[in-house]
Amino acid sequence: MKKRSFLILIVSFLLIINMLPATLKGQEVQSIPLKEHPRPDFQREQWLNLNGLWDFRFDTQNTGETEKWYNKANSFDKKILVPFPWGSKLSGVANEAEIGWYSREIEIPAEWNGRRIFIVFGASDWITKVWLDGQLLGTYQGGYTPFEFEITSYLKIGEKQKLVVKVDDSPFPYKLEGKQGYGQAKGIWQTVYLDARGKSFIKNIKFTPDIDTKKVTVKVAINQPSSDNTSLRIKFLNGSQTNPEINRKMQKGSAELSFDIPVDNMQLWDLNNPFLYDVKASVIESDNELDCIQSYFGMRKVSVINLPGTKYPYIALNNKPVYLQMCLDQSYHPDGFYTFPSDEFMRDEILRSKRIGLNANRIHIKVEVPRKLYWADRLGLLIMADVPNFWGEPGEEAKKEYMVAMNGMIDRDYNHPAVFQWVLFNETWGLFTEVNGATKQRIYLPETQLWVQNVFQQAKRLDQSRLIEDNSACNNDHVITDVNSWHVYIPGYEWKKHLDEVCSNTYQGSKWNFIGNRTQGNQPLINSECGNVWGYTGSTGDVDWSWDYHLMMNEFRSHPKIGGWLYTEHHDVINEWNGYYRYDRTEKYTGLDAIVPGMTLNDLHSSIYISVDGPLCRVAEPLEKIKLPLFASFMTGNELGSNLILKTSLYGWDQLGNYRSFSNSSQLIEYKPWSAKELQPLDIQMPPVRGLAILSIIVEDASGNVLHHNFTTFSIGSGTSQRQETLTEAGKILKVARFTPDSFKSQSWSVRQWNVLDGLKADGAGYGFFEYEVKVPDGITASNTDEITLIAELSAKQLFGKDRKDAKVPDGDYMLGKGTNDPSMNPNSYPMTDTYKYPSIVKISIDGVCIGSFFLEDDPADSRGILSWFSQPQNRKLDEAGSYGYLIRASVPKELIGDTAGKTIKVRFEVDKSFPGGLAIYGEKSGNYPVDPALIFVMKK
Repeated sequence: MKKRSFLILIVSFLLIINMLPATLKGQEVQSIPLKEHPRPDFQREQWLNLNGLWDFRFDTQNTGETEKWYNKANSFDKKILVPFPWGSKLSGVANEAEIGWYSREIEIPAEWNGRRIFIVFGASDWITKVWLDGQLLGTYQGGYTPFEFEITSYLKIGEKQKLVVKVDDSPFPYKLEGKQGYGQAKGIWQTVYLDARGKSFIKNIKFTPDIDTKKVTVKVAINQPSSDNTSLRIKFLNGSQTNPEINRKMQKGSAELSFDIPVDNMQLWDLNNPFLYDVKASVIESDNELDCIQSYFGMRKVSVINLPGTKYPYIALNNKPVYLQMCLDQSYHPDGFYTFPSDEFMRDEILRSKRIGLNANRIHIKVEVPRKLYWADRLGLLIMADVPNFWGEPGEEAKKEYMVAMNGMIDRDYNHPAVFQWVLFNETWGLFTEVNGATKQRIYLPETQLWVQNVFQQAKRLDQSRLIEDNSACNNDHVITDVNSWHVYIPGYEWKKHLDEVCSNTYQGSKWNFIGNRTQGNQPLINSECGNVWGYTGSTGDVDWSWDYHLMMNEFRSHPKIGGWLYTEHHDVINEWNGYYRYDRTEKYTGLDAIVPGMTLNDLHSSIYISVDGPLCRVAEPLEKIKLPLFASFMTGNELGSNLILKTSLYGWDQLGNYRSFSNSSQLIEYKPWSAKELQPLDIQMPPVRGLAILSIIVEDASGNVLHHNFTTFSIGSGTSQRQETLTEAGKILKVARFTPDSFKSQSWSVRQWNVLDGLKADGAGYGFFEYEVKVPDGITASNTDEITLIAELSAKQLFGKDRKDAKVPDGDYMLGKGTNDPSMNPNSYPMTDTYKYPSIVKISIDGVCIGSFFLEDDPADSRGILSWFSQPQNRKLDEAGSYGYLIRASVPKELIGDTAGKTIKVRFEVDKSFPGGLAIYGEKSGNYPVDPALIFVMKK
């Protein structure tokens, strides 16, 4: 009994602990979050992670210092999970004030006795003060870069000591806020840790590779002047070095050393084989190792060369051009804001980009968490790194804070081979000055331009191994830059005209995209932000981005003067929903594979690319002969033979929803690495019937390996189909009675009913019905009819924010997290298909007799909504773009029409109160299928 009671007690204790909120569990129960060393490029063996539960208290009146809270840590009334910023879900603490105090006990391991001990903060926003046992260690001002305090003289080895931290995150106008409107990085937001060092230790080490001379330059700074017997040892832990251990004596009195190391049997760091040289660097004095850090570097070169066979400058990696296919990475997490929940999550962020065929991320307005950069290094993804911005004016305090962040970022992240470019400012944010006058103006003043030029030159002094951009420009206002970049957000149908203009305005001496009478040099021309999100009036909200994206990709690849693009964005945030992934990183579906089997988003990022000039869906008439302009873009140096095989197939659906295959072709096209050119137009004849045709394009090599998929589509038959029509199909006579979605005689919906695109689609939200009166074609009776089928394209219909009668988008700057947090509130929105389904069930009846109930999986919108996109007016507004349904076929009992010729019957589509998922009915020029709702009568022979 005693043993059984003891087991019951243990089980009960575990159950109670498991039921407690994370913020109340003891440190022994709570695992340490982000337990890995935060900087794999600068890691000592003796270190102690301080992440976990800390005591916490808000200081609403900023009285903590006056009241000496650093001596009263037992009065802290909350628990916070470090390193998550307060206000984030993962921290366990709501945002109640601008100032917070942290406290915890530390105990230094006995084996560290005799070492110099430092406490290191990866990042804390904004003004941080630290005390140990009531003694002030120091203050740091800045929110993005690491800082440290030595605690050696205050230590009591073998005893617990009280560590207290105060962080003031008040909204100073000069603060570098970046995009913290998406979720503020309040307080400690990166790992806090202790590490042990010798009396002489490495403060900084930088590796500068030179692949042309096969060497790496090592520059080391130690904390104090060296003695007679101080040397530095570099030991290679991998690679094929003839001499894996190198020792260099330091000059007496010097605290810096720079020297070259030949790299034997050099292995390059590139996107396909991101080899990293792992090294240990040690400070040696009289044969004793005083300090040792483990680091790494990659042998890679970032430069600019011409695209082979052209005079177009391209960014190059290892002396080979790279066609940049990038995304804007806001680098936010819904529950941790700036801070990710795990190392695995950071790894997967990089993999999410690579798996869809991207080769670079732009970390936007944030100094990135070092371990995410480590995964970019390890997995092979280029990084364009932004310095965070201030939102006020460029005053002296703001400039000072900016320089702390920029200098600290370049210093910390110098050894990451993935980082190929520093971006100093974005869209001139923080660089405008309000000038008083009759009308107030915000101007990028000449003196501010000069300051930006000086900042650029300072960045160049710090790092000559990377490209540097003064300002990722959306106002045509570069001052001095290694890259001529620009931003644009426009609808898909405007891309050709826009890129034609950009290319014609780009040449040495052109003043386009520069300010202050400055001109272009021979910089690479790249787009550094693009998409459709801001291309429609008031932005799109959540919408199918894949259609406009496809058009945009076709045009970028047809303009080889442009060396790459950068799509906004990697993942959704609280008020922008144009990400490849949802904010929670679940999938969105483009529907491309349903249009061309095997096609994925990767095909739009393929190094081998064939684009069709013009719209993705165009009008054609039955049997019309068409010449389609084609453009080949081969952005790779791979040897694939002298020719590739271009295969086409024409298939689709006729006006009755029948799938048909119409024609196929195959031809050879010349292949040359790193080339881009027009091909001979493709001759194609349209099918003989009205409907929707898809022309698939598949490129294969000589071995039959598929290298690329693409497509274009045709709405065949102008105008509308006849309401009543006699057709012949497979020797059978069909009589068709069509009706448009908006021609219902009655309707009733519990929430709301409305029509779309002048009646091409009818929507009903909640539960209710649409009822139509359909005249049976003349001469039709039950006795002379073989079978009757009702066809319709239907979907569920969710009531989106924009569809509510009181819908209104709140005012506010989206870049500051304002506007709406409802993805469907914007008038242009129609949320893209994803893993979250909104189903419905529709019951169809004829003259009151149910002929079937049908499950409608979702209310989707993606590339499959070809006709919904085709019918959009080109007025920078969207009306349920990309939406589509499911083709329903319901058998109608013949006896329901009787033997009275010319009868009118009632067709009802009804959604029951028990499952109020709404209903959308699509017409022949909306949705996925070129059909109006119709009754099809197959006549007896």
